[in-house]
Amino acid sequence: MLNRRETLLAGMATGLLSSAARAAVPGAWPAYPTEEIDVWPGIPPGAPAILPVEQVIETGDAQHHGRMVKGIVRPRMKVFRPSRPNGAALLVTPGGGYSVIVIDVEGYQIGPWLAERGWTVFVLYYRLPGEGWAHRADVPLADAQRAMRLIRSRAPTYGIDPAKVGALGFSAGGHVCGDLATRYDATVYAPVDAADRLSARPAIAAPIYAVQSMSAPLAHGGSRDMLLGPNPSVETQRAHSPAHNVTAATPPVFMAHAEDDTTVSVENTVEMRAALKMAGVKVETHLFTAGRHGLGLPGAAGEPARHWKDMFAVWAQAQGLG
Repeated sequence: MLNRRETLLAGMATGLLSSAARAAVPGAWPAYPTEEIDVWPGIPPGAPAILPVEQVIETGDAQHHGRMVKGIVRPRMKVFRPSRPNGAALLVTPGGGYSVIVIDVEGYQIGPWLAERGWTVFVLYYRLPGEGWAHRADVPLADAQRAMRLIRSRAPTYGIDPAKVGALGFSAGGHVCGDLATRYDATVYAPVDAADRLSARPAIAAPIYAVQSMSAPLAHGGSRDMLLGPNPSVETQRAHSPAHNVTAATPPVFMAHAEDDTTVSVENTVEMRAALKMAGVKVETHLFTAGRHGLGLPGAAGEPARHWKDMFAVWAQAQGLG
């Protein structure tokens, strides 16, 4: 049974889905899906003495919801099931500067779009590192690793191939995605059950207009401060910058970024591409003249940046996911 918050959000989000998405399962399929998977059994590791309180902040209007979530104590995945599964899945990590999670634009809008094209989509509510958790810099990665392993452990339930589970993330969630792609085997939590014997390596990774570098001048200062805390050492900054962790075992990567992004410098993506090329990792990179942060071009529909999703879909299918 939904609590008052979930009931409210379910009603507010219904308008986000196309008619095709609503018809993906028998009956109405809400944009705020009721199907979810808890990432951890009970309280996650490294909990503070006083737990955060989950809050939903509404920043949009009746036509365009802009909900943000903070105070996440129960990391979880919301599931978007396709009507015609293609056997592949995507873990989606919304952004929000590691201070909130922007759940609509970078979660509940992309989820239905991907599901309509056959992917089973798992939108991750990950813990925010600045809310008192121990080992703060690895908290989002721990949730993402655990989520990947859980998806694979439940592959038969969802009709997916465990070898075809990818990751897609935006902004700070793109950092989660890039961190997962490069540190999927880092030990950042103690195993809790059989699922933790499975690999957390995504088959593909797509960090979109992503935070990547934790070092000046490229770093997004707010994300760095929330992830690493005040005055992180040079070594700590490098250790949590995905470009410095790329190896030949990093999965194929798709990236898209606008050169007029004044929030997260496009040079984050340029640096990541160079590291991937140096390691011999397959990488597809789309740099758009305009699109700003979020690739939401102000001009007429049809301008190049608006098509990044279609470019990703074609690329992912070429990698065998779809």
